[in-house]
Amino acid sequence: MYTWNFGKSTELCSPYTCEASVLRWHLVLSRNTLTAEINDSEGHPSSSRQSLKGTSEWATSLENLLEDPEGVKRFREFLKKEFSEENVLFWLACEEFKKTQGKKQMREKAKEIYMTFLSNKASSQVNVEGQSRLNETILETPHPLMFQKLQDQIFNLMKYDSYSRFLKSDIFLNHKKSEEQEENSSEAQTAAKRASRIYNT
Repeated sequence: MYTWNFGKSTELCSPYTCEASVLRWHLVLSRNTLTAEINDSEGHPSSSRQSLKGTSEWATSLENLLEDPEGVKRFREFLKKEFSEENVLFWLACEEFKKTQGKKQMREKAKEIYMTFLSNKASSQVNVEGQSRLNETILETPHPLMFQKLQDQIFNLMKYDSYSRFLKSDIFLNHKKSEEQEENSSEAQTAAKRASRIYNT
């Protein structure tokens, strides 16, 4: 899939392969969201289904936002409009990487993350300090926290920059309004049923 020359620090990544890597991360994240939705339907509510006030949780911290599949979906939608969706994709890819079992699979995913987000020729390159100092040889001896410092940089970039704008965006405010309308409708239906029971007794 990739051509590596560690002695000469050369990496080859055609636009097709880089774009394919980005698409793969989109599919992985979409599958995780779908799994959460399936769990909802089976009676195991995710954080976004436990309460109609999901946006209230999102507004408390970026951590809470990223723990909610619906929150991630809306945040990605916002970042895409700002042409910086690669930031959250990289952060999520690093989270997935930490769960990887087996050295072979870990090496493959480490190379994919590098070529997709960190290589000079990456189609979705993230802007982090020290990425040029990342020695490619480390990809041959991967460990779960090998991208932690870079992931933390991206998290702080989102936290102190795009996250605050997201909370003021139409995407967030419209979703919050929709939640409030749904909550009001639910409360009205509950009150009507209660009144009906009282009337019929």
